[in-house]
Amino acid sequence: QVQLVESGGGLVQPGGSLRLSCAASGFALGNYAIGWFRQAPGKEREGVVCITPSGRSVYYVDSMKGRFTISRDNAKNTVYLQMNSLKPEDTAVYYCATDRNILCPGAGPVRYRGQGTQVTVSS
Repeated sequence: QVQLVESGGGLVQPGGSLRLSCAASGFALGNYAIGWFRQAPGKEREGVVCITPSGRSVYYVDSMKGRFTISRDNAKNTVYLQMNSLKPEDTAVYYCATDRNILCPGAGPVRYRGQGTQVTVSS
């Protein structure tokens, strides 16, 4: 059974950092593209960054570059999202997703996604 479980969210002050984890089970995530997405209340889902099977980072929006970094540990079957210099507008539920192919998930429905982890940036 394919499962994605996110963790690492929480409350952080503006300018702070968080590292989110996405642990997979039921498949080897290193063989597929895995994306991080976020959704704030009342807003559309927004792509953050995706990692391809070759380890290349693909940013859905250029403004995410420089503050958000994706990485993968195949031994732990886990993908990470390092978030630095956080801003209040980064507040959202963050979740990982995959279509279980080599292409990064697009704007449409994804095949597999986790429940998400809440990130709140506030003083």
